[in-house]
Amino acid sequence: MPEPDHHHWMNRAIELARRSPPVPGAFSVGAVIVADGVELATGFSREADPKNHAEEAALAKLDPADPRLRHATLYSTLEPCSERATKTRLPCTDRVLAAGIPAVVIAWREPATFVVNCVGVERLREHGVRVLELPELAEAAMSMNRHLEL
Repeated sequence: MPEPDHHHWMNRAIELARRSPPVPGAFSVGAVIVADGVELATGFSREADPKNHAEEAALAKLDPADPRLRHATLYSTLEPCSERATKTRLPCTDRVLAAGIPAVVIAWREPATFVVNCVGVERLREHGVRVLELPELAEAAMSMNRHLEL
């Protein structure tokens, strides 16, 4: 099986992040779920609900029992959250783990803007998820968040 084109899919996620309505209290993030070179679902911050995270929006479009999730890659412009300001909503790391997604690719780690110590990458790795960071795309992934203190 050929190596996935991580830059292609991350750039797709960055395009989606640009569609997020900017707000002062949250990041604008894009997410794409890919399996076998096929886009399964996409999401962006606040897509269907003001509290929606990008990963949450993308995962909501798929049946949790979809067998493709077991060999999918989630591309997210920002590290999946390990904690939410809205305590009644599941953090995105927990959603990724529940979906059984084995690989996550991010462009940048969550700064301490809203959560002092995001440990999304660490939690995913602890549970056997392969996490790849693409720092060369971090600037593009941050660009729609310049209204925030980064």
